[in-house]
Amino acid sequence: MLGIMSASSALQIAEEADLDLVKISPNAVPPVCKIMNYGKFKFEQAKREKENRKNQKTIEVKEIYLSMTIDIGDLNVKAKKTMEILADGDKVKVSIRMRGRQMAHASMGVDVMKRFFDMLGGKANMDKAPTTEGRNIMMILSPAKQ
Repeated sequence: MLGIMSASSALQIAEEADLDLVKISPNAVPPVCKIMNYGKFKFEQAKREKENRKNQKTIEVKEIYLSMTIDIGDLNVKAKKTMEILADGDKVKVSIRMRGRQMAHASMGVDVMKRFFDMLGGKANMDKAPTTEGRNIMMILSPAKQ
């Protein structure tokens, strides 16, 4: 802490120490400056950001397709695969594409979705309930907190 001084005297002190004068908050009155090695500061900041990115896990959204006429055995296989995806920490988008006359019976597709969600046995949270959007019925699931 050197106190309040003119910019030219602060710059002179920084040059004598062979360091840089860096404005920390230029909008303050008076502006706050710091005398430091700016190259070293930028390097350490980039190193910290790289470490944070490495430790960060990206959440992917994977998609599982069902059909309105799916049988119980196939539904079990899809539920097992969905549980594996949820165990990895990813979200799952479950969708049904309706064809032809199935459009008139969209409620059957929603029932299949609800039955599928019940098969997951509490290992998933429903982020978005099954909704009909055009020819598709979609539901988004995320891993349940344990």
